[in-house]
Amino acid sequence: MNGILVENAKVMAKGQITLPKDIRDALGVQTGDRVTLIRQNDQVILMNAAVYAMKMLQASMAGEAEKAGLHSDEDVVDLVMEMRNEER
Repeated sequence: MNGILVENAKVMAKGQITLPKDIRDALGVQTGDRVTLIRQNDQVILMNAAVYAMKMLQASMAGEAEKAGLHSDEDVVDLVMEMRNEER
């Protein structure tokens, strides 16, 4: 069970739960932060909403650099320099 953290929480009258401190720390969430809940069959995955958004962005952008002809860090630097020169 490496990397697995098991905690319990009680569901209150309005459906609210308190996330145990170890879970909050592991997810990097603090008071006021948002979380994303993902239901898979009979399980729910709880993620830091910012991390989930970044994962979705990365998935949607997969392969786009190659399509744009960017194959190395140097290609990216060259594109940035080109764009900066066009702005002038």
